[in-house]
Amino acid sequence: MLTIYNEQHTLHQGRMEMFRGQLVPSFEVPARVDHVLAELNARRLGPVNMPDDGFDEALLRAVHAPRYLDFLAGAWDEWIALDPANAALDVLPSYWPAPGMRRDVLPASFPARVGLFAFDAGTPLMAGSWQAARRGAACAWTAASRVAGGERAAFALTRPPGHHAGADFYGGYCFLNNAAIAAQTLRNAGAAKVAVLDVDYHHGNGTQAIFYERADVHVASLHGDPRSDYPYYLGHADERGAGAGLGFNHNLPLARGTDFATWRAALAQALQGIAAAGAEALVVSLGVDTFEGDPVAGFRLKSGDYLRIGEDIARAGLPTVFVFEGGYAVAEVGINAVNVLQGFEQQAA
Repeated sequence: MLTIYNEQHTLHQGRMEMFRGQLVPSFEVPARVDHVLAELNARRLGPVNMPDDGFDEALLRAVHAPRYLDFLAGAWDEWIALDPANAALDVLPSYWPAPGMRRDVLPASFPARVGLFAFDAGTPLMAGSWQAARRGAACAWTAASRVAGGERAAFALTRPPGHHAGADFYGGYCFLNNAAIAAQTLRNAGAAKVAVLDVDYHHGNGTQAIFYERADVHVASLHGDPRSDYPYYLGHADERGAGAGLGFNHNLPLARGTDFATWRAALAQALQGIAAAGAEALVVSLGVDTFEGDPVAGFRLKSGDYLRIGEDIARAGLPTVFVFEGGYAVAEVGINAVNVLQGFEQQAA
C-alpha cells in the first residue's frame, strides 16, 4: 500500500472550537495523523512518500468555487489586518446568512465573509490552515494519479480532513474536499465512472453536494442518522441525487448504537450500488470514528472489525484511493485506520 503523506499537516492546529455552548479544545489534532503514520511504519505496510510536484491549481477550481478558494488563501492575513492581536486567536464565525438572505453578493466585511463560507463554529481557521489543506489536496491528487497510473491502491494520509467541505463552504474541520479532488483526478485520467464510498461516522455532506447533480460520480455513504448526528441537515435516505445525478447518490443512515453486523450489512448494500453503477475506480473517505470509543460518535465497531472492512472493500475489485477523514479516539486511530489498509492488502493479494 503506497501512502502519500502530508508532512505539512501540523501547520493546522486548531486551538478551540465551539461545542454545546462553550469553547473547548479542538478534537481534531495533529496526533491523529501521527498515530497513523507510526502504525504504518511499525507494520511496514508499504512506502510512505511525499506528494508529487506539479499539483495543478485548476483541479481545485474544478471542485471548489474560485471566490471560496480566494477567501481561504487570504483569510489569515485579513484576520490579522483587522487587529494584530488576532494572531493569538483562531478564526471562528459570528454571523450566518439565514434562508432568504443573499449569498451571491460577497460582503466587504471579513467577519461576514467567514459566516458566508463557514457552516459551523467548530472549525477553527489559523495561520497554517490554507497551506496544510492545499498540501492535503496535493496528497489526494498524487494518490489518485498513482492509482490511475496502475497502482492497485494508495492512501492519502492528511489532515485537515475534507468530506464536509463543499464547493463553496467549510465546516466539520474540513476546508478542501480531498475525496472529491481524488475522484475528479480519476475522472480526468479517463475513468468513465468513479464511486466515492464514505465510511466515516458523519455524513460527507460536502462530497454529496459537489456531485449531487452529476452522473459520472456515484456517492455512497453509511453514517449516523442526521436526525441525531452531525451534520444534521443532510444525509437522509431519500436524497438520491438530482437532474443528471438522480439515482447516483446513496445514503444509508444508521441509528446510534449500531453494531458491526448491522454496519457491515449496510456496507454490502453500498458496495452493491457501486457495482451496479458501473464504477471503474473507487475513492474511500476513510473515517474511523465509527469506533466504539470515539468521543464524538455513536457506533460500536471494534478494532478487529476494521480488518474485515478492508477485506470487503478489496472484494469490489476496483482501483482504490483511500483518503483519511475522521477518527477522534486518538490513541486507537492508527490501529483502526491501518487495519482497514492491511485488510484490503491481504484480500487484494
